[in-house]
Amino acid sequence: MRRRRILAAAAAALALVLVLGAVAVDRAAPPALDRFRDLSTVVLARDGEVLRAFTTADGSWRLPAMPADVDPLLVAMLLAYEDQRFRSHPGVDPLAVVRAAGQWLAAGEVVSGASTLTMQAARLLEPRPRTLWSKAVEMARAIQLERRFDKDAILGLYLTLAPYGGNVEGVRAASRIYFGKEPTALRPAEAALLVALPQSPTRLRPDRFPEAARAARDKVLARMVERGVLDRRAADEAIAEPVPDRRFAMPFQAPHLAAGLRAEPSAPRVIDTTIDPRLQRELEALVRREAASIEPEASLAALVVDNRTRAILAHVGSPDLFAAAREGAVDMTRAVRSPGSTLKPFIYAVAFDEIRLSPETLIDDLPSNFDGYAPSNFDHGFRGRVTARQALQLSLNVPAVAVLHRLGAERFAGRLAGLGVRLRTRDPHAPPSLPLALGGVGVTLTELAGLYAALAGDGSYVPPYVRPGERQPAVPFVGPAAAWSVSRILEEAPPPSGVAPTAIGQGRLVAMKTGTSYGYRDAWAFGWDQGHTVGVWTGRPDGTPVPGRYGLVTAAPILLKVFDLLPPPPMAPPRPVAEAGLRDLGGGADPARRGQVLQRPGAAGPAGPVISFPPDGAVLPWQTGSGVPLVAVGGRPPMRWLVDGRPLAARDSGPRRPAEWLPDGRGFARLTVLDADGRGATATVRLE
Repeated sequence: MRRRRILAAAAAALALVLVLGAVAVDRAAPPALDRFRDLSTVVLARDGEVLRAFTTADGSWRLPAMPADVDPLLVAMLLAYEDQRFRSHPGVDPLAVVRAAGQWLAAGEVVSGASTLTMQAARLLEPRPRTLWSKAVEMARAIQLERRFDKDAILGLYLTLAPYGGNVEGVRAASRIYFGKEPTALRPAEAALLVALPQSPTRLRPDRFPEAARAARDKVLARMVERGVLDRRAADEAIAEPVPDRRFAMPFQAPHLAAGLRAEPSAPRVIDTTIDPRLQRELEALVRREAASIEPEASLAALVVDNRTRAILAHVGSPDLFAAAREGAVDMTRAVRSPGSTLKPFIYAVAFDEIRLSPETLIDDLPSNFDGYAPSNFDHGFRGRVTARQALQLSLNVPAVAVLHRLGAERFAGRLAGLGVRLRTRDPHAPPSLPLALGGVGVTLTELAGLYAALAGDGSYVPPYVRPGERQPAVPFVGPAAAWSVSRILEEAPPPSGVAPTAIGQGRLVAMKTGTSYGYRDAWAFGWDQGHTVGVWTGRPDGTPVPGRYGLVTAAPILLKVFDLLPPPPMAPPRPVAEAGLRDLGGGADPARRGQVLQRPGAAGPAGPVISFPPDGAVLPWQTGSGVPLVAVGGRPPMRWLVDGRPLAARDSGPRRPAEWLPDGRGFARLTVLDADGRGATATVRLE
């Protein structure tokens, strides 16, 4: 009895030692999970569709996969073919080991294996040569895995790491490359092929050895009939299907955006975005088509922003990532470029808020000098006195600079800086100046799209974002009335040639602003309705000029085609109630502001020049070779005359003789006189 107790105690002690030893070894040498953690980075659309995937550090396509990510039929086939007792064994199947050992001893060679799916997962985590010692290590590792993970997690290890030929690992990558789809809905023939390929992934690659792949697949299908997973009819139908004989390309949408997100510090392996996959595909196709009609060295970029959330729904950084001539690898949505005239709407919007300016305020579009800066219009002509509404619709330069001069360039730039939009200049220490009104600064397509989305809403600014949950709080920019007025003004702006004024796509009203930077280096178009804001840029990434390519004829037609891809906008909101201190900006309810004149620098009313001959509205006889004397009183000489915005081709007026104008035909003419201080007067006459 005593001896029995001693033996029992010794056995218990030995068991305890073995258990403690196993625990110690387990802790000292846990399973290596590095390969499972080294997964392909995947960028997803808002509905979970893969936009772009990246290979791992070792060049493999290795996408994460859990049982819930694949068709249940695939899991059922895998367990039936590889490990029927997977759900019950502790990582090693004793019955399979005994069976395999007996067959080996009887035949003198390996007849069948005893590897469970857990053991195969252990081998995939730590590949080793096929030896008895390696098999023993796999068994130990399998037991370790079973202690750490549940059965579905272990299945996830296998489904993620199983080899499928070449650099393809895991069922998701294999399904995408061989079938062109996710493995969530597989036909029996497809599921059987995915079960068979890991048996010998190099020898069974269907794109290289289709007959071998077919035989292996059909073997799996036959086994599924034997084990009750498929009926004979379903198996016969699957056997009749061909095996894939080529590889599909991995998804490659929004490549610039995806690369930028992947490069962010601490980027996760799975990156969610706000991208609409259908719209993204259609926008990429549109940009590729349009790029075929521009210079081989020119690029094109486009963005679509949801006005309600300010999320980016579609992003195209260039027509072709791999087009070296276009510098296609450069994401032009993030490139700092001259905005041309695209800042003008914001100058007017801020002026509507902060100074006594309304859409009906009169502004002189005449040659002017603003503290040494003398802008001219795009066509080098002048329109005389115009309303702010007309000046913005026609994108006139002198009125925009006049408004910015009154507002203050630093004040305006400060408003943008408060939103996080920094206007870049060559000298970062130089204060903002008047040329910014005409594009004398740098800004990005994404930043401008965000500003225009503010005009489409209540005037508040939210930076465009592309990752769910990263929306920043709205920041006040301009008041609702100012945003509403600018939008209505630009809805009535002249459209591109050949396009009905506001009949865009599905009968929508689109407010639009174009811009062209100095030397035709950048052509811009921005448009917005109640639902979306669209931005388009085209030009050469290296900044060389593209003569004749400007916003209205190059970028605007593309922008309108983008709107044809978008769903109808929601119903337009009612006209906003004007804020305190800001009457109706339509010019109809505030007579004090309607028709007021924004004086040019140095102008001082009666002290400026006045045209005494010919008077405004005069009708003059015209004869070939006959001149018309031009007489002005007041102002500080010397005087300069312009006819229809162009300098007079005659001697300027002096103290002894007036200027003389030689008309070249009948019709109306606009006469302008300017004194040395830039003050001026205009008169319209008719010759008959």
